Amino acid sequence: KACGGDAEAVRRGKPALATELMVSTMYDRINRKNPVAMLGMIFVLEGTSIELATLAANTLQKSLNLPAKAFNYLSSHGSLDLEHMKFYEKLVNRLDNEEDRNCVIDTAKVVYYLYAQMFRTLPVSGERYALAG
Repeated sequence: KACGGDAEAVRRGKPALATELMVSTMYDRINRKNPVAMLGMIFVLEGTSIELATLAANTLQKSLNLPAKAFNYLSSHGSLDLEHMKFYEKLVNRLDNEEDRNCVIDTAKVVYYLYAQMFRTLPVSGERYALAG
């Protein structure tokens, strides 16, 4: 809404392929391989937020000429995730099974790739609402 788009069209729309692939990959890994795979995705999303959220919000806001309120989530997420990562570190350090630890690491590598694909496939200016419908 804050970007001037139709929120309902986005809800009814089809997600971008890269987004769908990340979600389906995680469903598959959690259900078929090992539920601890979720921790690999959390590592990427929470860790990336700390490093990039504020920078991304500022850069996107300027380049897309959108209001600050369009980036409330990103702008606030960087600082919030510091506490999340402390909790995450304690949790992961309790994993005593090597297979579980390897699953977290492997999943994080896959999610880093898919997360980057999501950004690589963002529509360029003038196309940003075309994918919502």
